[in-house]
Amino acid sequence: MTYLEFLNELKGYAEEDFTLFQKKLILTKQHILGIRTPILRKIAKKYQQNLEEIFAYPDEYYEVTFIKLTIVSSLPYEKFIHYVERCVALMDNWASCDSFKAKCISKNREAFLKIIDRLFHTEKEFFQRYVLVVFLTEYVEEKYLPTIERYLSQANAQYYYVHMAVAWLTAEILIKYYENGINILKKGILPTKTHNKAIQKAIESYRLSKEQKDFLKSLKIKNEKL
Repeated sequence: MTYLEFLNELKGYAEEDFTLFQKKLILTKQHILGIRTPILRKIAKKYQQNLEEIFAYPDEYYEVTFIKLTIVSSLPYEKFIHYVERCVALMDNWASCDSFKAKCISKNREAFLKIIDRLFHTEKEFFQRYVLVVFLTEYVEEKYLPTIERYLSQANAQYYYVHMAVAWLTAEILIKYYENGINILKKGILPTKTHNKAIQKAIESYRLSKEQKDFLKSLKIKNEKL
């Protein structure tokens, strides 16, 4: 199958209205065809035995990259780790990053921490966001909180999508391990803007009590410079 044949197949599922919607939602340098996620996942499943062929195709379209990431996310751990860095390097938007969820990580969390460290210290925006999202989905447990805190303190929150991921992850810690989250805020390891965004996100959750939310409000840093 040639790249053009593959692209023509994808274009058959494109929806013009959905394209316009996604262009507003996903800021990417790639073209967007406008294909709904369930359909993309079905196409990825159809071609999961053709990974090397698909992976060789250009990444001019968001959907092509999405299919690559979806196929790789279904691989067993030993194969997945050989592709993960190449996959993260393809990302230039939050949607590709946040949808790249490999089931194999959950049974290999200790081993994957070494991969996480290498990816994070490239210091590139979507490499760091990917690491933070993996922490959010796989590692928010008491035993990993010191590790997560270390990465939170080292994240480059000058990048917008890293800033948002740090706030999101901190808020989740506040929701699940309130006292640990409070300690993170009190240590002042987050930039002011990110610190306040984390509090905002936590306050928006229905899983915290009014008393907890009121105390969080008191920890906001005033005179924030945006």
